[in-house]
Amino acid sequence: MFLPIRSLAWLLFALLSLASLNLSAAPQGEVVQAVHLLDYIAADYPATVAGGQVVDDGEYREQLEFLSHLQDLIASLPARPQQTELQQGLRELRLAIEERREGAAVAREARRLSAQLAVVYELSQAPLITPDPARGEPLFAQHCAVCHGASGAGDGPAGVAMEPPPSNLRDPARMDQLSLYGLFNTLTLGIDGTDMPAFTDQLDERQRWDLASYVAGLSAAPVADAVPRFDIGELARLTPAEVAAAQGSAAAAAFRAQRAQPPQVQRGPRQLLDYTAVTLDKSLAAYREGDQEQAYDLSVAAYLEGFELVESSLDNLDAGLRRDTEQALMAYRQALRDGQSPAAAARLLEDAKGKLQAAAELLSGDGLNWSLSFLSSLLILLREGLEAILVLAAILAFLRNTGQHQVAHSVHVGWGLALVAGFATWALAAWLLDIGGAQRELMEGCTALFAAVMVLWLGVWMHDRRHAAAWQDYIRSSLVSGGGRFGFAVLAFFSVYRELFEVILFYETLWLQAGPAGHGAVLAGAATALMALLGLAWVILRGSAKLPLGQFFLINAVLLCALSVVFAGHGVKALQEAGVFGTRPLAFVECDWLGIHPDAYTLGAQVLVLLAIVLLYGRSRRIGRRRAAALDT
Repeated sequence: MFLPIRSLAWLLFALLSLASLNLSAAPQGEVVQAVHLLDYIAADYPATVAGGQVVDDGEYREQLEFLSHLQDLIASLPARPQQTELQQGLRELRLAIEERREGAAVAREARRLSAQLAVVYELSQAPLITPDPARGEPLFAQHCAVCHGASGAGDGPAGVAMEPPPSNLRDPARMDQLSLYGLFNTLTLGIDGTDMPAFTDQLDERQRWDLASYVAGLSAAPVADAVPRFDIGELARLTPAEVAAAQGSAAAAAFRAQRAQPPQVQRGPRQLLDYTAVTLDKSLAAYREGDQEQAYDLSVAAYLEGFELVESSLDNLDAGLRRDTEQALMAYRQALRDGQSPAAAARLLEDAKGKLQAAAELLSGDGLNWSLSFLSSLLILLREGLEAILVLAAILAFLRNTGQHQVAHSVHVGWGLALVAGFATWALAAWLLDIGGAQRELMEGCTALFAAVMVLWLGVWMHDRRHAAAWQDYIRSSLVSGGGRFGFAVLAFFSVYRELFEVILFYETLWLQAGPAGHGAVLAGAATALMALLGLAWVILRGSAKLPLGQFFLINAVLLCALSVVFAGHGVKALQEAGVFGTRPLAFVECDWLGIHPDAYTLGAQVLVLLAIVLLYGRSRRIGRRRAAALDT
């Protein structure tokens, strides 16, 4: 039964080699670049000219080059009534720089043009998810400290020979001229003519916002009572200098403190579904621009980081709407994968967005009521934990009924380590590695398929030994050998781990959605589900003790083989959600609890498992007949 364990190393290697999903998108790439250049001029010009004299000739020439590029960019943008006004503003900005006017005035004009450009071309400058500087700190150490220094003072070892040198990110005068969106844009696009690279390949959109927030905090001082309060749009769009000019130094200090530690807002169902809709719009825009890969990646992110997190709550209210919305999102994604026309993709997207709107109305409000919070919590743990409990209970009942109590210790070690690994993976995902939705589904898919192989092999192995003579032969060859103990521990580990990480993330999201008033309901639902699962395990253990050994082996074999079919369906479905496989819907029944999904890929995988069961069962019968013949002789 333990031959599949040899593939464990390859599976673990695959899990450790997961690449981050690229969530970046520039549906208005020229507008984004133009805003970036204007923000850069606003931040760097004041230190370039003093008293009408150029103090940094290289920087001064670079800014004139940026202005020339800016004028070409604005001229190439789609026509708008305000485009002439924008071009006139750029000419006046160039004249001000050529005349070496006072730095603060030039910076204000550049920022004014930047804001006007964003409004005219409807460029959103706010993050969809509130940035978390705690997640940005390790990213800074990994990607930025080598040039900017551990403290951000521009004194990193790799920056010694750079020209121009890395910026001092602790310089309040310069950082006050940069918005949080400006910092995010710098990480996204890099800076031409310098060693500052673009980080779109290394960091996804959320990571760049987290890192930008951490960088903004390097020049901010904590404020005991940070008032007035600023919303996330203001924190991202404005600069401390603009706030100081409009509201005074105290407000600017509060602004600096708040953008360094943005107030975390509750991500209720509506916010998550809004994220899905907005990201899908980005996806379609990228597709229309010919970037099929980017469009597909964004469609995957829209599903995994938004809709999937409210699926459980929606399923409890309207399972049909949940299914229809999921299928519409998958159909749009598949249209991108198949290279259908932008018009066809747009029609599918409109259909999906209509269903998302219906889901948002059904889940209206920023939180969940008590009963829905309880039911969601109950079903999350029941649905995700049922299969693991069935596997563990079957193994433990088998070991007890065959007198191998000492091997049960290995099973307990296996699922205990799975609990530790699940929470450790969650901690790494939350604070260090930023494991996103795609990686989560990839991990679940791989472990589910691995568990399917293990459980199938165990089921067939039990069927082979359903006769007393065969079992006694195996006892003589010693079940309690190291391989046997390790095999049961591995099976117990993967049976629990394959769902635990996702369960934790679902509960984390449900906790935020329920709000303080619903936390008691979430805990009550989880406790009720846990009691039900433990009760089920007790029934299996108790009932199995009364069965004859041969019958018990046969029932266990059938149960485990059936679970292998379920695991195969879940595994392929998770890989589809991660974007590894496409979708090919079929007219067929759906039963998520049994891993049955109306799709050619998932059903095909389950058919292959059924064929494997038939072939292995035939092999088992032939072995049984040979054993019986040997005993007769």
